[in-house]
Amino acid sequence: MSRFFSQKFASLIPYTPGEQPRDRRYIKLNTNESPFPPSPLAQRLARQEAGDLQLYSDPACAVLVQTAAEYFGVEPEELIFTNGSDDILNFAMMAFCDADHPAAFPDVTYGFYPVLAALNGVPFEEFPLREDFTIRPEDYTGAGATIFLANPNAPTGIALPLSDVERIIASNPDNVVVVDEAYVDFGGESCLGLIKKYDNLLVTRTFSKSRSLAGGRLGFGMGNRNLIRDLNTLRYSANPYCVNRMTMMAGVGAILDEAYFRFCCGGIVKTREETAEKLKTLGFEMTDSAANFLFIRHPRVGGMELYRFLYEKGILIRHFETPRLKDYNRVSVGSEEEMRSLTEALAELLGEKA
Repeated sequence: MSRFFSQKFASLIPYTPGEQPRDRRYIKLNTNESPFPPSPLAQRLARQEAGDLQLYSDPACAVLVQTAAEYFGVEPEELIFTNGSDDILNFAMMAFCDADHPAAFPDVTYGFYPVLAALNGVPFEEFPLREDFTIRPEDYTGAGATIFLANPNAPTGIALPLSDVERIIASNPDNVVVVDEAYVDFGGESCLGLIKKYDNLLVTRTFSKSRSLAGGRLGFGMGNRNLIRDLNTLRYSANPYCVNRMTMMAGVGAILDEAYFRFCCGGIVKTREETAEKLKTLGFEMTDSAANFLFIRHPRVGGMELYRFLYEKGILIRHFETPRLKDYNRVSVGSEEEMRSLTEALAELLGEKA
């Protein structure tokens, strides 16, 4: 770091994104991207908007907000759009956490939560998952903290039942509960229907996974209008034009093209289940994923060894070096052809190990 870097960030450990090597062509199964391109309608609307890029985008995202409000059955005042859902999470950490309102989340979850807490100087507590990587709802009952729950969780893919989520929300009336539903479209149970019942619930979503717009950077949050007003105060203070014109209209197209959305989600779930069965025949163990990835390990092959073998084969997966996760790897669900290449490579590795 330079001698000018503020000491308040000297100990900050940044989030590590999935690697994006350029030295050869890889099968990318490490960043949970969709194997499907964006909706044709989303692409067309984005191209049309490109002709007006000399103009600022609408900071209120009015057309997108109205389209989404009608689709999700909420009021426009209950919606906020940002540059990816990480922006929403950061604003939530800024708005609803401080020395008197610490953050709380699982010890195995989305790696951005502790980073955002450290970035904002927020104290936090991590509750350990059970041995089977499931969340203990009782840990969060009356926790007295701003709770961040990824549901389905990452990198495990395990979904918490809606009844448990509601129990957590109801037991923390004086603290905000942020439910990060980045992967909910692949098999989780959304708690969106609870935002009118609980004024302390904020639901966050992304267009990166199920709507094939990872490169567009579009995320959104839904909750009580007073929570959304709080978040907009910060958004307008930081970057009111955080959603560009092309991404905004791509989002409109992605919402309107419901048939394509269902086709993509259905295809990913089908490929996930088929791949899981093939991996089980090879002796792999895995969690019950409700996301667009699998969380796997093999009793005869270490996690890093498996990662390195696939890397040499031109297949990227995500490995985590923390003690509890070092035997596991997270594998995004790609196309049928990509997953076939994966299972063939793993069969080769295990044949060598026999």
